Amino acid sequence: MKINKAINKTLPAKCVTQHFVFLILALFFFSPAQAERLSLSKITLPADTDNVYVHKIASDANSSDFVIFIKKQVPLHKHLTHTETIFVLEGRGLLQQGEEKIEIGPGDYLRIPENTPHAVTVLSTEPLKVLSVQAPEFLGKDRVFIKELSLEPHY
Repeated sequence: MKINKAINKTLPAKCVTQHFVFLILALFFFSPAQAERLSLSKITLPADTDNVYVHKIASDANSSDFVIFIKKQVPLHKHLTHTETIFVLEGRGLLQQGEEKIEIGPGDYLRIPENTPHAVTVLSTEPLKVLSVQAPEFLGKDRVFIKELSLEPHY
């Protein structure tokens, strides 16, 4: 009889523990803190785009993520307060960063520090498609377009 009383006293404690573990697991698996998954290949260029199309993926105070399509070019500009990181997904282009120009294509990773002049001209028949991560959050207020840099020496 003593054995049965001991079992009856521990059973509710085990049940509570099991419910607690289930609750913790449920919070973990169904919480909004889970990583988001998105197929960038499913983001396509609208047919009526003349030059640049920007598709915002996500944004918070730390960074903004975009898929950007460029059909022709992006003029020389700089960002006063944030860094732009670019990963080329499709197409080829000529990137100007400061006075340097380099050809870019699929798989290329570029990190453009704040306050650095940069531009791109598309070289391929297909649009340039890039993943652009801008940190901190990009609100469009620190983009400054600038005149073309002269490659001639100044006297």
